[in-house]
Amino acid sequence: MDPITAHPFEADASFDGGDLDCGNGLLLLIRQHMDPLPRGGLLEFRSTDISVEADFPAWCRMTGNELVSWTKAGRLRSFLVCKGVLAERVPREPAPTRPSYTPSIRIVPVAIPPTLPAPAPAPAIPPLAAMGIGSWPRPRWMLQAIHDRIEGRLDDEEFQSTADDAVRLAVDAQLRSGVDVITDGEQRRDNYASFVGARLDNCQLIPLTDLLPLVDHPEEFAAQMQSLDVPASQVRHPAVFGPLGRSRPIAVHELDFVRTLTDRPVKIALPGPYLLTRTMWMECISDQAYRSREHLAEDVVRVLREEVHFLLAAGAAIVQLDEPVLSEVVMTGEKRQRTFMCGALSEKGDPRAELEFARTLINQVVAGLPRERLALHVCRGNWTPDERVAPAGDYRPLLSFFGDLDVGALFLELATPRAGEIEVLSELPRRLRIGVGVVNQKREPVESGDEVLRRTRRAVEVLGVERVLLTPDCGFATFADNPVASARAAEAALGHVARAAAALRRG
Repeated sequence: MDPITAHPFEADASFDGGDLDCGNGLLLLIRQHMDPLPRGGLLEFRSTDISVEADFPAWCRMTGNELVSWTKAGRLRSFLVCKGVLAERVPREPAPTRPSYTPSIRIVPVAIPPTLPAPAPAPAIPPLAAMGIGSWPRPRWMLQAIHDRIEGRLDDEEFQSTADDAVRLAVDAQLRSGVDVITDGEQRRDNYASFVGARLDNCQLIPLTDLLPLVDHPEEFAAQMQSLDVPASQVRHPAVFGPLGRSRPIAVHELDFVRTLTDRPVKIALPGPYLLTRTMWMECISDQAYRSREHLAEDVVRVLREEVHFLLAAGAAIVQLDEPVLSEVVMTGEKRQRTFMCGALSEKGDPRAELEFARTLINQVVAGLPRERLALHVCRGNWTPDERVAPAGDYRPLLSFFGDLDVGALFLELATPRAGEIEVLSELPRRLRIGVGVVNQKREPVESGDEVLRRTRRAVEVLGVERVLLTPDCGFATFADNPVASARAAEAALGHVARAAAALRRG
């Protein structure tokens, strides 16, 4: 497209991008201004960087937004882009004047608490306690609220009120199923890990498609994204553009609310430090703020450690760190290509080095905290019900790693045949309790209660009753827009788990 003398339409929002290029913060500013617009809304931005002439049209093509026109006067270029396509535009009243962003991302100063609170008492978790892993299918209106909040169309007060209603439904379903430990269903999260990008300072959630012009081989990256069950435009990725800070809770507010709904013990899941580092480290963006992945990991550990302290102080019975990509590390061998394994897009190195890196990070997060209230969850990916595309293999390559962790419980996928035999786990230290996945959450119709009871009895035979906790293999809706089960199936599956636990307690 050649430049013209003047844009044919008036923009609904505009900003000055100065001399930023697409790989140095300009796309983050474009996303900040475009997200609040409706489909068909027009954004105009100005730039003095020559590379934007080629890079921005490529971004438009890859993200499905229409470049309407651009102008050029000396070094100054002005681009008019439509959110979606121009055919979707409808006449509307003039948009209110929006505050203009400065030509650079505003970095929020990092505040570190001088002291961290000590754990408060919490109910002990008995043997054979039944519980979910974390996520629960969101109602349609909750999904809409999540998107509206991310895109700036819903203020925080209204979003939290809507989410409270969704949490009530999720908790009620768990209570009806008869489980012993409750989660809030992760109703406020767009997915189980990337949601931190909207909670941490100097981090922003952007669609995966925004990354395409920034990677070395965008065509290859785009082909990988097309293989997903979840459209890349719907999956948000945390982009780090400054030192990470935790000026507000990541999940303590979730705990505070769910504890008003039940007296039962509450479990809160957090993305683990290795997962977050793998997710956040994108050379095209993160290296603007951090020299290396290892330097980013130091701040990831710090903010997670702060959060775990505050969760335990607020009465969380269990804090669970989710590290599903550990399976990808040992089950895909030496391959270094990007993978969508639960949203962790960055490359990995040698498996032994990666496991040592992960072990160090996890132990740094939980150092000095009560093991009996700390857990690790590992599965093999939960983004699709198609069992054929997720990694397979037993836990033997991870046994030594598990034994070196300073946590008290492991929550493991074991119902699916892809997980191998439970007997492998008998080699683990006896201090570790095992949350055994006894129902495959991806199966509809739900597996029978007899099958769940059979798996539960086998777990007790192998591990001993004192060490066994009971769960589904994974959450029911890892990605908000792509649940692997309906709410009805989730309640039925949890009911089977709870009844199996009750049957074994009766002897």
